[in-house]
This record gives sequence, C-alpha cells and structure tokens, in this order.
Amino acid sequence: MLKLLSLLTVCIVSPAAASGLTALEARWLQAGQPVIAFARAQGLPLDIIVQPQDAPGAVPLALGFEAGRCKLVLSLRGNAQAQGVLQEALPAQQDLMIEAMTAHEVGHCRRYAQGDWHALPRGFVEPPSRMQGKLKVLDQELRDTRREESYADLVALAWMHGRHRERYRDVLAWMRRVRAGGDSAGGSHATQAWLALADGEGVFDGTASPFEQAQVLWRMGLSGDK
Repeated sequence: MLKLLSLLTVCIVSPAAASGLTALEARWLQAGQPVIAFARAQGLPLDIIVQPQDAPGAVPLALGFEAGRCKLVLSLRGNAQAQGVLQEALPAQQDLMIEAMTAHEVGHCRRYAQGDWHALPRGFVEPPSRMQGKLKVLDQELRDTRREESYADLVALAWMHGRHRERYRDVLAWMRRVRAGGDSAGGSHATQAWLALADGEGVFDGTASPFEQAQVLWRMGLSGDK
C-alpha cells in the first residue's frame, strides 16, 4: 500500500543505526533484503526508514515518494498489524511473505520513479465502451488505486516465482486470502482478477525482469477492468 509521507519522525536505517532496531524490525529488513538489493541494483532511488515511535494500526510496510526518492517505511513498534498481516501464513512461511510484501512495495517504487503512477501502460487504450461515461472522482480514484495495487501484486508474484518457485503456490494462496478479507473485498485492494491470471503454469517468463513480467499480466487484467 502506498502512503505519501508528510511530517513524520523517522530514523534512516544505516549500519550505525542498526543497533537501535528491534528484533522484529531486523527480521523484516533481513527478509526483504534480497528485494531491496535488487531494486537498488536496478537504479531505483530507494531509502529505508523505520519509525522509532509506536504506530498502532499503521500499515506495517508502506511506500512513500518524496523529493524524487522512494521511502520504504516500516511501522512495527506497538503495532499488532505487524503480526496480523502474517496470520494467514504458517510460521515457517512468514519471512517468505515479508519478502513478497517488500517486492510489492518495490513495484510501487518502480511506477512512481518512472512517472507512471495512475497512468495506463504505454500503447494501451481503454475500450471505447468504457470511455463513454465518466466515473465519479472517488470511483476513479478507487479504480486507479486498485490497478496500482494489482500491478504491485504481480511484481511480487513474478519475484517470488523467479526466486522461490517451489513456494510460489503458497505465496499466491496467501495473497489471495489477504485480498479476499477485510476492506480488500470490493475495495481499492481488490486485486483478485489479476491474481487469477497468475494462477497457471508458465505465466511468468524468468528471462525478463519482475517489472516486465508483471506488465504482461497487468495489461491483460486492464482489458477486463471497469
């Protein structure tokens, strides 16, 4: 989930600051480290931020974009959501799901860094039947956010398929459970139509980047999205 940062008290994670991390924060960062390293190797302007104060009810892992840089924000202290988001996964699988969540946020970073946020893929044209009537502002915002969440979900799945193929079905099943529950059902995080496209053999091409692989399925889903 993407959240733009405002005035937020944070600490930037660095080797010097690492000793101030909690065990839970260190675990989440370690689980997401392969994705973070990949993102930076791809040239994405990614900073890691850990909120040092309690953040009850906050999204445990979110992405902001400020001054041309992506801010991956962990809000784990005093936050039951940090464990709640993983409750659908077996304990032995939880680090895998944290890695998938990190890949999801990196998908957001890619879209923002390239100036594509809430924009359709280049060359994609909405079907004429869908362009005839204008959506209400709130409906359009919900639809556009859902599309971004869908792209990020597909980036996460492409990443997991390439790095943990033997656990791919577990990750997809977990993501479906998360998206089917709570406010996700029918809301801005209702990405089920795109997740269904990822349920099949050979849906991802390991020779392309996760961003490019996600784009293929994303465009397919956009063709049927209203």
